Amino acid sequence: MEELIAIVGPTAVGKTELAVAWARRINGEIVSADSRQIYRWMDIGTAKPSPEEQAQAPHHLIDIRNPDQPFSLAEFCDLATAAIANIRARGRIPLLVGGTGQYLAAFLEGWQVPRVAPQPDLRAELELIAVREGPAVLHARLAAVDPVAASRIPPTNVRRVVRALEVYLVSGEPISRLQERKEPPFRPRTIWLHRPRAELYARADARIERMIAAGLVEEVAGLLARGYDWSLPAMSSLGYIQFRPYFSGKADLPTCIERLRFDTHAFIRRQEMWFRRLPNLEIWTPDHPSWREITA
Repeated sequence: MEELIAIVGPTAVGKTELAVAWARRINGEIVSADSRQIYRWMDIGTAKPSPEEQAQAPHHLIDIRNPDQPFSLAEFCDLATAAIANIRARGRIPLLVGGTGQYLAAFLEGWQVPRVAPQPDLRAELELIAVREGPAVLHARLAAVDPVAASRIPPTNVRRVVRALEVYLVSGEPISRLQERKEPPFRPRTIWLHRPRAELYARADARIERMIAAGLVEEVAGLLARGYDWSLPAMSSLGYIQFRPYFSGKADLPTCIERLRFDTHAFIRRQEMWFRRLPNLEIWTPDHPSWREITA
């Protein structure tokens, strides 16, 4: 099996800089594992690689959906598999790069992702149960048909409980059975870029300041002007949903920016839980000889 290099790490750690520099050195191309950079017109808030960075190394799975178009984990796995195969067929080297933990885990661990398309009406019905009767009632329904999935998903994670029930009700199969793993057709080499948490927070805060200066608030306004509603999953993304109170007249801009800082710090902490589980981890800090050499 061929080796697949994956560059992972929390937001603001420096993945893009390293990935672009490494791709240039090894005749490589980058396959994005970011669940929000897939959306068009969401450039600043998702810290999408700049046009200059994308010109230095070809990127895949960026700008492939409009913000109101659904995108599933199964689609990501299929498209990433196809992109990597295409890159190799042209004699180049793929680099999987991103910080979306579920995407990375599913792809690198060989999850067999259920091919059940979203069912909007069914989801709305299940979500209404959670609102009217409480998340625990919905979770109990899942436990009755898929106790394995229920043991893995907390009752408070209504979105995942709904998805598990949706898969069972549509396919007749428990999602836990459909998600059994199979060895992927490559040997993963997972490079986890790591910095002290205080340094990450400071880098994230500085990046938020640059985003605001670059026009993040105007980008959010532009999405709303295009008709993209706050109810869309894309608009609930970090970097966007924090500005909803500003645009609805319920908070001033400094308050929303401070909320974005707070939520970004929390997101960084959650990301680390995913990275620890990934296969064949190598932890690189900024003083790692390879990191220093590649970005020199």
